[in-house]
Amino acid sequence: MSILLIVSPSSSSSSSAFLSCIKPLKTLSSFTYKPLLALKNKAISVTSPHSTTSNPSQPPELQTFWQWLCDQGVVSTKSPVRPATVPEGLGLVAQRDIGKNEVVLEIPKKFWINPDAVAASEIGNVCSGLKPWISVALFLIREKKREDSLWRVYLDILPESTDSTVFWSEEELVELQGTQLLSTTIDVKEYIRNEFLKLEEEILLPRKELFPYPITFDDFLWAFGMIRSRAFSRFGGQNLVVVPLADLINHSQTITTEGYAEIKGTGPFSRNLLFSLWSSVAVKAGEQVFIQYDLDKSNAKLALDYGFVESKSDRNAYTLTLEIPESDPFFEDKLDIAESIGLSETTYFDIVLGRPLPPMMFPYLRLVALGGPDAFLFDLSFRSTILGQLDSPISHANEELICRMVRDVCRTALSGYHTTIEEDEKLEGGNLDPRLRIAIGVRAGEKRVLQQIDGIFKERELKLNELEYYQDQRPQQQSSLRIETRA
Repeated sequence: MSILLIVSPSSSSSSSAFLSCIKPLKTLSSFTYKPLLALKNKAISVTSPHSTTSNPSQPPELQTFWQWLCDQGVVSTKSPVRPATVPEGLGLVAQRDIGKNEVVLEIPKKFWINPDAVAASEIGNVCSGLKPWISVALFLIREKKREDSLWRVYLDILPESTDSTVFWSEEELVELQGTQLLSTTIDVKEYIRNEFLKLEEEILLPRKELFPYPITFDDFLWAFGMIRSRAFSRFGGQNLVVVPLADLINHSQTITTEGYAEIKGTGPFSRNLLFSLWSSVAVKAGEQVFIQYDLDKSNAKLALDYGFVESKSDRNAYTLTLEIPESDPFFEDKLDIAESIGLSETTYFDIVLGRPLPPMMFPYLRLVALGGPDAFLFDLSFRSTILGQLDSPISHANEELICRMVRDVCRTALSGYHTTIEEDEKLEGGNLDPRLRIAIGVRAGEKRVLQQIDGIFKERELKLNELEYYQDQRPQQQSSLRIETRA
């Protein structure tokens, strides 16, 4: 959910405004895919052994998966990494010391699960018109239900869920009351359900010879969660690719660069492709190898995609949505000006804790609130300089309106949470259930950002009488112009 702030200037010097909340649907195309395997029960981190034979400290399914990879020639006893149980669930552990930027895995394309693999399968024809992620989801579900699947050893190590909020129960989601993450989660699940119903009607029921097993919404949600948390994207033209073994690599906030993989050919004249994964830092034998999933994602997005949050303050963000209402008497003028500066009728501003407001936020607020005595700025003679004028206060009334309305938005949003930030801070750092820890981290972070925004505009309000306004300078400019003209 983002806060929609609609500022409606009246024809007089005073202005009125109202706010409401919207819950914009986040389509799958807006998601970035990165890998993570988070098992429900955490395990103890272990040093990865060098033998491909049975290892009692590892789950049998993981041993079978590793042996299969060895038999296929994908890895060997000399491979730099091996899958192992780690605090996050499963991960990749160094079998020897690994140097900075050293390649740790190279997985041939025939072991990838992507739209090309789906197209080459028995369901390729019926999946040809589907969205890429849906075709891969359907492939994963079908292979999971087939006992004789060639992917059985891989599918057996996948969890039934992650701690992504799409898997939370209603009782767990209550802990997110008031957060933007709650509304986004609800919208995403509604989107997934609608896609499933469409898939069921168009493919699953008419083509039962290809899908003889019952496929439920929970199956589809599982596949969505696996793809969302495990798939790599935008590598070598591959928009979505699940790479078994490579997808076990976990995230660490201590890794501060995102470069960690590439898709390359096996030779100068070869069409065979490899998914090459490397470590951006040196790793000692027995330690886990990590990557950075995404430096720009907020804690809410990390929780939605992967099921974890970070302690870093700049992961906390809040989205303010500003809109020019169609009922505004100057709607066309404002929209024209907004588009001329690269904005639109509805504009989203992500505010990050500890960082300045987005540079275009104040100009857009002033534009949306513009009216009354300030409406002269809509005259065509001012169009060439309007952006420069919006960079500075227009009038006391205009600046006061935007301060009051943004502060009202913050107070309204803060009143929607079922806990105070002080109550959240008392809980932080305790021995909490992982999902409760996520909920507290997200809601406390949002509150801190809202308090930051409110503080900025409160300070602005206190200085309103000290600011210089274009409206006050205009009569003097016009008077000077008349004197020069007479002369």
